[in-house]
Amino acid sequence: MTTPTSTRRGTAFLEQMAKVPWQEFPGHFGGALSKALVGPENSGSARIDFRISRYAPAAYVAEHVHKVQEQIYYVLEGEGVLTLNSDSHLMRPHDYVYVPPGVRHSFTNTGVAGLVFLVVTTPAADDEEGAR
Repeated sequence: MTTPTSTRRGTAFLEQMAKVPWQEFPGHFGGALSKALVGPENSGSARIDFRISRYAPAAYVAEHVHKVQEQIYYVLEGEGVLTLNSDSHLMRPHDYVYVPPGVRHSFTNTGVAGLVFLVVTTPAADDEEGAR
C-alpha cells in the first residue's frame, strides 16, 4: 500500500517507480524525460533531489549553470555527450560525473537507443536558502 504524498513528509517511505509519472522538466527537450523519485514534493527534503532520466535519441537538456547545487549523473544504459564548460565527454554505462556549482553543462543522447541515467542533486533548490 502506498502512503499518500501529503502524509510522508519527514518520514521514510518505499515507492514503486512505475507509479511515478514521467515528466519533461523546463529546459529539457525532444523526449528528455525524468521521474522525480525523491525531493521536496514527496519527501519534504530540502537537501536532495533524486531522479531517473530517460532521453530519447537526440533528446537533451539545454546548457545551464547551477548557483549552489551539486549534481551527480550515473549512466545506466545508452550513450550521450556531456558538456562541461567548453569540453565534451562521451558517457556510457557505468560512467558518472560530478558537476559542482558554477560549471556550465548539458547532456544529449547521441546514441540510437534510450539514454538512461540517475541524477542526484543537492540541495534540492538552486538558491542560497536551499544551501542552508
